Amino acid sequence: MNEKPHHGMITLEHSYRAPLERVFSEFADPVARARWSPPSNDVLIYDETNFRAGGRDIFRCGPRNDPKFRGETLYHLIVPNKRIVSSETLDADGQRLAVSLNTLDFESTNEGTNLKLTVQVVSLAGAEMIKAYESGNKSALENLSRHLTGNL
Repeated sequence: MNEKPHHGMITLEHSYRAPLERVFSEFADPVARARWSPPSNDVLIYDETNFRAGGRDIFRCGPRNDPKFRGETLYHLIVPNKRIVSSETLDADGQRLAVSLNTLDFESTNEGTNLKLTVQVVSLAGAEMIKAYESGNKSALENLSRHLTGNL
């Protein structure tokens, strides 16, 4: 890939009217994650999952008829009901597209749970990849809200 690297930092916050343990469990369970995480016209398929510090997930994602993106998530730190720190690589057609460091911070509130997602990403496929990361993560957090209320 001869593209100049592009760097971005994405911070998204979302509040959920669900208990902290429930929100955290949606991230810990790959079957649940595959249900609510992808945009409506896309699919997320886990080929391998191991949600623990030192574990990894291997997945494919993209349009339902062509999940052409391959990703690998490495879990560096998991503090139940508090924090998840992971890194991710994203490839397509044997080319590395992006590498990211992801932090999820969970906080209990009187109304439910606040979630803060911070993604530090380097795109090796142009600036549009940074926008795609932001759009995809924003969509996932909104989908989670609909899922938790039974509207997904």
